[in-house]
Amino acid sequence: MTMGEIFLAAFLKVLLERLTSRDFLNYARQKGVAKKLQKWSETVSEIEQLLSDAEEKQLMINEAMHHWLIELTHLAYDVNDTLDKLSTQMLTGMDETRAGSSKVQSFIPKAKLYFNNSEMEGISHRLRKLSTKQKELLKNVSSNTEATSLPALQRSPSSIVLNTPVAGRDGEIRKIVGLLSRDYESSRTTNFHSVAIVGMPGVGKTTVAAHVFIADAMEQFYPKVWVSVSHNFNLERVTRAICRKVTSQPCDQNDFSEVQDDLNRAIAGKRFLIVLDDVWSTCDCESWTTMQSHFRVGAPGSTILVTTREEKVAKLIGATEVYNLKVLSDEECLNVFMQHINNHRPPNFDAVFAKKIVEKCNGLPLAAKTLGGILRCEEVDRWNEVLDDKLWSISNNESNRLPVLKLSYHYLPSTLKRCFAYCSIFPNNYEFGKKQLILLWMAEGFLQQPEGSNQMEDIGGNSFEELLSRSLFQKSSKSNSLYVMHDLVGDLARWASGDTYFRLEDKVDGKCSSKTRHSSYISGKFDGVTKFEKAFSEAKSLRTFLPLSISHGHENYLTCKVTFEKLPKLECLRVLSLNGYQVTLLPESIGHLKHLRYLDLSHTLITSLPKSTTTLYNLQTLILENCSQLKALPGKLKNLAKLRHLNNSCVPSLEGMPPQLSQLTNLQTLSNFVVGKGNVSRVGEIGPLSLRWTLCLKRLENVTNVEDATRANLLSKQGLDALQLEWSGTDGKESEILEVLKPHINLKELIIKGYNGLEFPTWIQHPLFSEMTLVVLENCNKCRFLPALGQLHSLKQLFIKGMSSVESVGPEFYGKAGVPFPVLETLEFKNMEDWKEWFPWEQSQGNGVFPCLKMLSISTCPKLKGSLPKNIHLLTKLGIDGCEQLVVSTTNIL
Repeated sequence: MTMGEIFLAAFLKVLLERLTSRDFLNYARQKGVAKKLQKWSETVSEIEQLLSDAEEKQLMINEAMHHWLIELTHLAYDVNDTLDKLSTQMLTGMDETRAGSSKVQSFIPKAKLYFNNSEMEGISHRLRKLSTKQKELLKNVSSNTEATSLPALQRSPSSIVLNTPVAGRDGEIRKIVGLLSRDYESSRTTNFHSVAIVGMPGVGKTTVAAHVFIADAMEQFYPKVWVSVSHNFNLERVTRAICRKVTSQPCDQNDFSEVQDDLNRAIAGKRFLIVLDDVWSTCDCESWTTMQSHFRVGAPGSTILVTTREEKVAKLIGATEVYNLKVLSDEECLNVFMQHINNHRPPNFDAVFAKKIVEKCNGLPLAAKTLGGILRCEEVDRWNEVLDDKLWSISNNESNRLPVLKLSYHYLPSTLKRCFAYCSIFPNNYEFGKKQLILLWMAEGFLQQPEGSNQMEDIGGNSFEELLSRSLFQKSSKSNSLYVMHDLVGDLARWASGDTYFRLEDKVDGKCSSKTRHSSYISGKFDGVTKFEKAFSEAKSLRTFLPLSISHGHENYLTCKVTFEKLPKLECLRVLSLNGYQVTLLPESIGHLKHLRYLDLSHTLITSLPKSTTTLYNLQTLILENCSQLKALPGKLKNLAKLRHLNNSCVPSLEGMPPQLSQLTNLQTLSNFVVGKGNVSRVGEIGPLSLRWTLCLKRLENVTNVEDATRANLLSKQGLDALQLEWSGTDGKESEILEVLKPHINLKELIIKGYNGLEFPTWIQHPLFSEMTLVVLENCNKCRFLPALGQLHSLKQLFIKGMSSVESVGPEFYGKAGVPFPVLETLEFKNMEDWKEWFPWEQSQGNGVFPCLKMLSISTCPKLKGSLPKNIHLLTKLGIDGCEQLVVSTTNIL
């Protein structure tokens, strides 16, 4: 455990709120434990008040205080677990009352629902003992106390990050591009050369290499591959990663020699560029010799670019050019800082402030960026406080290189410290989604809201944005929807998280302790029982079991001994994921996991869920994405009163929905609602639900009457961003049903598939849908005319497919008010079998009807005659296929 225990203040506050809840205390009185809980509340309150006074002293904690904080942390976890047992028992009793029987307990052994009195007495004793110690310990903590050694931050792999400021690096980027682009003598013994970028942590090696990688001059290389290498260099892992990038195939053969052969074939005769980011000296000569043997089959001029902090690595790889990346000048550092705060500086910002800032950065762009995240939008007094903080003076081995990182953690609110420390469970280079992380935080109890509020997700969103603004998170260069942590920031999270967090790959002995609460590991192709027997043998109070994939494959296998024997015994689990494992069956004993809040079964092969799943009364998130074999959900899903998110997207075998889903009043995410036949799973069930984000309504041909569709009340669901309406047949009422399924005007994306009405309702084209950016109309075979989508003034992407009855596209498509399609960038027509004419916009003038169009695709429209619209000046991509009668001339579009 490290100095991260200061987030205990937030943890204790949560405990106090639970201990003083009116409903909770009323139930405790019925069970005869109210007095005991009241005493706990008083003791925890006293500790919390004293701890809130100790934040300044956390940097000078002596050994005795350090151990006391460790004990308090684990006691707080145990208290929380005990309170969970009581609240779960309360929920079980409420369900029994509703059901009028005790049948629901058939899946959870009765003894497991009740308190163990000796357990409560043990907690009471530990609380008294810690409280007695506390005042004396805090009194003795002073500025003269010898500081506890802070563990050094350890370097881990980097990611390509292109949103990092590159002030002061343009010259370096040009020079390195030049080194990679030059022609080398044909007399060389090898047909590739190696270039190394060498520099200290935080100096920007990865950022510079990333901008070199995307430079126009690098288009001469193909393939181009970027691989992040950990400090534990593994020849097989790195070779597989290169092969996977080059071939765009999994490369998961058991025989490593087959992978090597595939790589040789893929790069043979090609002028390639391979970037190996963050190579350590753990890469030995033998491994490098083996690896570079594959590179010899490439074309002359091929290049290996390596980033490293160690000069000896450059020598090991035989680098023909070594570029030593130096620290920035004071002026350049200040420029990076100013870019990152977006010029949100105090009104009396002057040279004194500037001098202080560049002194703290020591020429490191990462330090300037992080410091900007701390000071952005703060008042001048806060700037002085941060810049004068004593943490700058702490020095210990490598940790003094970037004290600004520890300072950024120190100035986080206590609640954010818990959220940030949790990110230590992610492996190096792991790309995570915003919503994914928020739901994990929520499951772990980090996101608290006033009683009765329904906005935990919004609190989580604010927390995420705060960490992003402080540069502790940053956007991935590979996807705008994913995020990463810089390698040193990841080390900071591990420093802050202490021994309550455990990553299987980080431990030499591969074993967590009895104090471990949160665990993760990188899932493998075949995960047998031996992998887990040792690792989790002592983890009796584990809250998080989270396999993570770094290869993005979903064909891993897990022994059934883990799912049927190991996991059901981890009764404190809040988070359980089996994502990506080819699991076909779950045991009924999953109902023992009464604390469970988050269950991820995505990409598994389950056909159904155990009935006991409906006794997981604390469950908040159930993820079933891409469960291709799943046919049905449990009939009593309505029992999960706390369920907030049900992600069942891409579940093609699902035949219907459980009855009475309208009782799930906390539900916000329902990705996919399959309308059943007759009175089963009627679409009107979603009417009372405050759904957000994405909703797909499937098999709308089963809607029996228009009144039921009206009860769905889509117009009231202001939080919906994307709506998909899908028919798989016809019953003659499509037009009426689509008319009443009008969504709220906040909608951003609309997809309509299989609609068999003769025309579209007018709401689809209404300009009030001012945020609509995407529309897809697919296989609406009976519609003869397209709606006036040109009136959607924010529309950027439009896909029209399988509209086989449309014969002409003209005025009805553009609309009558203003310039149609003012911001449309992508337009695709596909499988329009009877489309014959595309009439121009009659009022066309100036830049024409598509002033912002960049991509136009028309395929399988065999009867289309005439020519394309004129004056599409911004068009960069044009695809025409299966349109034999269409006249295409560049003079029409340029």
